[in-house]
Amino acid sequence: MNQLTGRADCDSSVMRQKLKADLHRVAERMNLTLSRFDNDSVCLLAQFAEIRAEIKHIEVLASSFYLDCYLSPFTEKFAELTSSVQHLSDRKYGALIVIEREVPLDTMIHSGVVVDAKVTHALLESLFIPGAPLHDGAVLIRGNQIVSAGNVLPVSQADAHERKLGTRHRAALGLTELTDAVVLVVSEETGQASFAVDGALHPINVVETLP
Repeated sequence: MNQLTGRADCDSSVMRQKLKADLHRVAERMNLTLSRFDNDSVCLLAQFAEIRAEIKHIEVLASSFYLDCYLSPFTEKFAELTSSVQHLSDRKYGALIVIEREVPLDTMIHSGVVVDAKVTHALLESLFIPGAPLHDGAVLIRGNQIVSAGNVLPVSQADAHERKLGTRHRAALGLTELTDAVVLVVSEETGQASFAVDGALHPINVVETLP
C-alpha cells in the first residue's frame, strides 16, 4: 500500500456549483436552439458550434479538478507535475508520466533506467527533450520520487483503429485498463495534455490545475 494513500475530497461544493451553473447555461442555450429549430430562416450551425465549445470547456474544467483529487493522496508534487506538463505542452514535447497509486506497477511495465530522484519540473522536462536517450519511454513516479525513465507500458488494443490514437495514448490507456495508475500524456503533434485513468482519456487544461 502506498504510504500516501487516502481519499481526497473530490466533491468540492464550490466546483460542483460552478459545474452545475455551467451545465444550466448550456441547457438554456440548447433550449433556445430548440425553440428556433422550426424557423427555416435561422441557420443553427453557429449555435451547434458554440454548444460544443461550451461542453468541451466544462469537460476540461472538470477533468482538471478531478486530476488533483486523484493524485493528491499519492504525491505531494502535484504542482511540479502540472508545471512540467504545461511547459512540455507549450513546446509540443511528447511525454508519458505514470503516477503509481495503490497497485504496485513493477510487474506491469518493462523497466527502463533507474533515476531515483525527487520530482522536480526541471528534471521531468529534461527527460522528455526530443533526442534525449529516454524521451520515448514513460517516467514512473512513486510518491515524491521519480523511480525510473524510459519504461515501456502495455499498449491498449481497444478501438485502436477507430480512435486513431498514437502509441503514447494507447500505452496510457493500456496501463490504466489493468491498474489504478494515473498517466499524464502530452501529444507531440498537438501539444494537447490529457490524463488516463480507468482505461479512459480526459483532456486537461494545465493552467486550470496550477495552484
